[in-house]
Amino acid sequence: MEASSLPMLTASRFLPPPPPPPLLTPTCPRQAVPFVRAAARTLEAPEAPKPQRPSPRRSAVAEVKASSDPVAALNRFEDVLQTQDCNIILRHCGDTRRWDDLSKVFEWMQEREMTNAASYSSYFKYLGLSRDPARALQVYGAIQDCTMRVHVSVCNSVLGCLVKNGRFDSSFKLYDEMIREGLSPDPFTYSTLLSGCVKLKQGYTKAMGLINEMKSRDLQMDSVIYGTLLAICASHNYCEEAEVYFQKMKDEGHSPNLFHYSSLLNAYSENADYGKAELLMKDLRSSGLTPNKVMLTTLLKVYSKGGIFEKAKDLLAELEASGFAQDEMPYCILIDGLVKGGKIEEANMLFNEMKEKGVKSDGYAFSIMISALHRGGHHQESKQLAKEFEAENASYDLVMLNTSLRTYCSTNDMESVMRMLKKMDELNISPDNITFNTLIRYFCNAKVYHLAYKTVEDMHTKGHQLNEELCSHVMVQLGKAGFPSEAFSVYNMLRYSKRTVRKSLHEKALGILVSSELLKDAYIVVKDNAELISPSSLEKFARAFMVSGNINLINDVMKALNRSGWRISQDIFGRAIQRYIQKPDKKHLLLCLLDWMTGQGYSVDSSSRNLLLKNAQLFGQKQLIAEILSKQQTASRTIGQRHKK
Repeated sequence: MEASSLPMLTASRFLPPPPPPPLLTPTCPRQAVPFVRAAARTLEAPEAPKPQRPSPRRSAVAEVKASSDPVAALNRFEDVLQTQDCNIILRHCGDTRRWDDLSKVFEWMQEREMTNAASYSSYFKYLGLSRDPARALQVYGAIQDCTMRVHVSVCNSVLGCLVKNGRFDSSFKLYDEMIREGLSPDPFTYSTLLSGCVKLKQGYTKAMGLINEMKSRDLQMDSVIYGTLLAICASHNYCEEAEVYFQKMKDEGHSPNLFHYSSLLNAYSENADYGKAELLMKDLRSSGLTPNKVMLTTLLKVYSKGGIFEKAKDLLAELEASGFAQDEMPYCILIDGLVKGGKIEEANMLFNEMKEKGVKSDGYAFSIMISALHRGGHHQESKQLAKEFEAENASYDLVMLNTSLRTYCSTNDMESVMRMLKKMDELNISPDNITFNTLIRYFCNAKVYHLAYKTVEDMHTKGHQLNEELCSHVMVQLGKAGFPSEAFSVYNMLRYSKRTVRKSLHEKALGILVSSELLKDAYIVVKDNAELISPSSLEKFARAFMVSGNINLINDVMKALNRSGWRISQDIFGRAIQRYIQKPDKKHLLLCLLDWMTGQGYSVDSSSRNLLLKNAQLFGQKQLIAEILSKQQTASRTIGQRHKK
């Protein structure tokens, strides 16, 4: 071997073997060739896998999803698609919030009987998200007579839709219907219903009933249901009960998560129990959990409500350092606590610090400070702050609008008040009771009574409950200002918007109408409420009506007064008779009145008697009138003797 070949041999230990020489002719048996060819192929780069051709069903689903008219697309692929494909399309419409398409696709599936339990469950779920519980109930009612109704999952989806949209009564009715139909509720059923109890007035009591029913069915409590129970206890201020459930959950082996801790912390925040709140946070950290923004903000609320302002300030600084104070809510909690604690200057300093740090306000912090300054008598400062927010913000919410309105009204800034009303129209914000009552008071104080009346009218038209005391004041001021018809309208709006009103309201309305000589309207007040009106006011009305009221209604007025228990005086009858004598063509009304008086034990006095007999020829009924008057005297003496006995 030559020396020059040694390095090559040494290096070859670390190199791959050289490729074999090209095969010019086969040197192996024929049956070995395939192996050689296979071996050769392994040395080549692997070929990229050929893409699978999409199936007709998958292509059809994709095309329907992308279509702006899914029903038309569904019609084209009706022979290709199956129910599970349609469910995919249905869920796509829901996930992309295409609510109209969602219903159209579902109706298409129903018409072709291409639905199953999953179809209905998905559809009801998305109806809940689209805020259409009425549609959910309608569809559910349509399937009650088919086999789909036996699926608990469908009922659960309907329940979720109803609870999500605040239809709690309907959700419990549906639950009762499930029981009657023989369906067995599962834990999800109870979890859904319990979540609705959080907002019910008697939610805790209702929740306990559901828990008892759940136990009677041998269903076990899980961490989700425990979490919901804690939230119910917190929202209804059942702090001790929340502690019991929290401990019971741990005893049963369920590890509390942040939601459970947060719910119990909310319960402590209702009573500002910062001692227990701090112990809870210590327990949370010892369990290996880290409090999130919601929990730290709730703890800030506990400190602020409890007046522990130094700890609250330290915690706010911690929130800022953690990046959890980029919105105004943590500041608002502390500002509100300082205001309620009488520390308006400190609250104002923190508010200004918040603005200097560039924290964006949606109006809540402004609203707190404007209201605080307004209540503290700092009207100009509150007005200036309202104008500052108005200059910097194009949008408003109703709370901020009401706050600004109160401020402008208190400073008698009519221009700003009208600007706020215009802004409400532009932003399509519907006023609430606070808005209406603020405006009514302001317009009354400004003696702009026609605007006060229009506001009351608008408030009534929109279905809001009228403030009786305020509307009574508006009614009286309208009467004094010479607008009796508008005053009567306010009276009617108030009377028909409430089942009962104060007795004094009827008398005030009657006084306005009588003094304005609107006697027909006054009669309406008396006819419906005579027993609630004082005798002196009835007397005044009766005298006025006999003199100048509608002569065709005189007898009706007499009957209404008599029904109230008020004994009509002979002076009133005398005025009525004088009126009839001036109108001989009304003789039939006179004769009816005299007959009615006889039956009720009334009789005319001597002067009216002489006047009737003297003018009897005008009526052509002299003999008849004399006989009626005679009967009156006899009946009157009989009744008088009964009273003496």
